Amino acid sequence: MEFDVVVLGSGPGGYVTAIRASQLGLKTAIVERESLGGICLNWGCIPTKALLKSANVFEYIKHAEDYGLKVENADKDFGAVVKRSRNVAQGMSNGIGFLMKKNKIEVIMGDGKLLPGKKLEVTDANGKVSQISANHIVIATGARSRELPNLKQDGKKIIGYRQAMVLPEQPKKLVVVGSGAIGVEFAYFYNAMGTEVTVVEYLPNIVPVEDEEVSKQLERSFKKAGIKIMTSSEVTNVDTSGEGCKVTVKTPKGEQVLEADIVLSAVGVQANIENIGLEQVGIKTEKGKVVVDDFYQTSIDGYYAIGDCVPGQALAHVASAEGIICVEKIAGHHPEPLNYGNIPGCTYASPEIASVGMTEKAAKEAGYEIKVGKFPFSASGKASAAGHKDGFVKVIFDAKYGEFLGCHMIGANVTEMIAEIVVARKLETTGMEIIKSVHPHPTMSEAVMEASAAAYDEVIHL
Repeated sequence: MEFDVVVLGSGPGGYVTAIRASQLGLKTAIVERESLGGICLNWGCIPTKALLKSANVFEYIKHAEDYGLKVENADKDFGAVVKRSRNVAQGMSNGIGFLMKKNKIEVIMGDGKLLPGKKLEVTDANGKVSQISANHIVIATGARSRELPNLKQDGKKIIGYRQAMVLPEQPKKLVVVGSGAIGVEFAYFYNAMGTEVTVVEYLPNIVPVEDEEVSKQLERSFKKAGIKIMTSSEVTNVDTSGEGCKVTVKTPKGEQVLEADIVLSAVGVQANIENIGLEQVGIKTEKGKVVVDDFYQTSIDGYYAIGDCVPGQALAHVASAEGIICVEKIAGHHPEPLNYGNIPGCTYASPEIASVGMTEKAAKEAGYEIKVGKFPFSASGKASAAGHKDGFVKVIFDAKYGEFLGCHMIGANVTEMIAEIVVARKLETTGMEIIKSVHPHPTMSEAVMEASAAAYDEVIHL
């Protein structure tokens, strides 16, 4: 079998790459060993959002009286919540199958291994081996849950995100190790479902990549919800010999032992670059990632890599953007290299977090003289009406030219608001232009305009 482009992996990097390649008139195939849609659609972005929505609805029901409503004897069915999540994931995966057919992309199921000479060996579920040739091979093998030496996952008591989505029964007590997006989303979900949750974070702040004010706000919101937070702390040992887990945590105040049914390891991801033939082909790797240029060409001509297996943010929308740039370059177009400084990050706990660009600390360290504006949702009419007053929008501008350096939001539905800032920064919009762009009332997005006005001492509603 011969193709113009073969993509190894069908996650949001791989399948998007394949579709764009086909749109550009290239004969395309995709190789997948498990399920179309990869981790994102099957075990990541989509099914977790389904779980979080169930938690969200359950919270609304529990606080129905706050809205003048009465609901009696409300309870959750944990198994049904998990089943709904799996059904949503299955539906999305089926949708990718439809897109493959629509775009005339050959889907080859099996384990793919790179060979020299722009070839790929595929072993199917029955052990049958076939060989594919392509002018261009794109590696999009993604990543998996990272394991720490002292926190080996057994899939039962010490688990990663995959098991956390399909636990057969709800744990009474859960310890979450790591407070990035995965950690805090599961902490919120299980807490909302009624599990006693403790989050252990090695660094001084939870969600450590976020602006410090955002981290502090999420910590306050989580503590108010009953989640225990342990920062500047490290899990040194987990004893699983008994019925549950005894978790030894080294804290600034000394050692503590926590008891839990389950320990969720959420300490990041590691790239899937083993056993795919990189060494045989001679493709260069560094620090567990494939080395690529601005257009995702590896060290060997004709082989490319995108997504979580290359340096850059390990996010679905980054992988998709990289794949499109990669194949547009292959097709002879002239795409711009991706601006990794203008990538939005979103965390879907409650309250949600969304951010793009520099934090206040990073802007100062880069030598900028800055203007900072902040607008709390407690002053927002829409947030008050919705009953979600926790959080704020914070904007950072360069004082000299008005350049939009960064934006950091925490609150209800802020993940739906951050794209305004991404587009504004792409178009090199200034603070004054945001202020003079009329925002609809009443909306949460007004807070972007109000925060910008606050940076320039023109805020109206504070």
